[in-house]
Amino acid sequence: MTRTAPDTAPYTERRKHLQDKMQRGIALIPTAPEVARNADAHYDYRHDSHFYYLTGFAEPGAVLVVLAGEEPQSILFCREKDAEREVWDGFRYGPDAATVHFGFDAAYPIEQLDEKLVELMGNQAALFYPIGMDAVWDARILKLREAVKAKARTGIRAPNEVRDVREPLNEMRLFKDAHELDIMRNAAKISTGAHRRAMRFTRPGQYEYEVEAELLHEFCRYGARHPAYTSIVAGGANACTLHYVGNKARLSDGDLLLIDAGCELESYASDITRTFPVNGRFGAAQKDVYEIVLAAQAAAIAVAKPVNSWNAPHEAALRVLAQGFIDLKLCKGSVEAVLESESYKQFYMHRTGHWLGMDVHDVGEYKIDSNWRPLQSGMVLTVEPGCYIRPSDNVPRELWNIGIRIEDDVLITSNGNEVLTQAAPKTVSEIEEVMRHE
Repeated sequence: MTRTAPDTAPYTERRKHLQDKMQRGIALIPTAPEVARNADAHYDYRHDSHFYYLTGFAEPGAVLVVLAGEEPQSILFCREKDAEREVWDGFRYGPDAATVHFGFDAAYPIEQLDEKLVELMGNQAALFYPIGMDAVWDARILKLREAVKAKARTGIRAPNEVRDVREPLNEMRLFKDAHELDIMRNAAKISTGAHRRAMRFTRPGQYEYEVEAELLHEFCRYGARHPAYTSIVAGGANACTLHYVGNKARLSDGDLLLIDAGCELESYASDITRTFPVNGRFGAAQKDVYEIVLAAQAAAIAVAKPVNSWNAPHEAALRVLAQGFIDLKLCKGSVEAVLESESYKQFYMHRTGHWLGMDVHDVGEYKIDSNWRPLQSGMVLTVEPGCYIRPSDNVPRELWNIGIRIEDDVLITSNGNEVLTQAAPKTVSEIEEVMRHE
């Protein structure tokens, strides 16, 4: 039995890029372990993002070793071929096939890792690995480094510098290459279709989990076997809980439904939020709040472009939200006063986005030397302002339990941006039109 391996070019190029950043030394990047769900079953396996980013290798029980310097190498340690285990657990490449199909310089059985590492670490100036990621790995690496030190009398030196390999990898992953963007556009397309399907399906009297099932169906039918995160399907007051994932309540006529859901495709996440009326028509108060959030998102997306800082979209959204909250009589005073006092936080308590990539809250620094970093071509971020109005003495009753968030995935380009999820209905008229047609 054979498997189609991925195009090795992007992964080979990334390993070379890591070697350039390291300059010298040895890096060790393990994949994620399998985790038992119960006595005789595991959770669906999901590899470590850094490991997969550099290898394209999706099997558990694997470690990548990268050598930088005068003799650069990329070496994989993985499970051996085992015909008996493959009958039970499925295909595995084994070291020989992995070398050929994934472009490594060499590959060995995972059981040889410790022995080979003691050899490979000798006379390396620096050791790179995910420091603190796992206590067992920390102890194992320190023990192996001590084994190398024990060879000092033979003229072999242990690495005298230990660095976190995630530091260069996080910066690399922040800038998406063409291979990644193709996948992310496809993930966005699947997820936008899922949100459109959910709008067409939703009716009063259904349960939140019924709508969630429509999302999962649409993900799976196009090859995205898993959501990128636990889907939020929050009707009525549930939408005012930011991380509501119960998805068990019955949907009521006259309520809004907030759906925050996106698929994971080929290890890349999409992340979309849409809010729409359960009965297909926005009420007057709901529409007023919705239009404010939509305007805040438009203002944020407009400034999500090169030269502007990471924080520029958040600042733009805040000004629109602050004015809107004043107009709704939720906040008092001028826009500047509302922003300075942070009274808006009663109704908007989170930031306006995050990096997006292999992880839904992807890696990458938001500040450089204490300053918000400038946005640059190749970065992908979410833009997701919201408004969450819980019952309170200082809130008009007609606004109680309105929770709205609107979120899109935005690629920064050389001259502006590309909204990857633009096809998901977003304006009041678009949403109501979709919901009129089953």
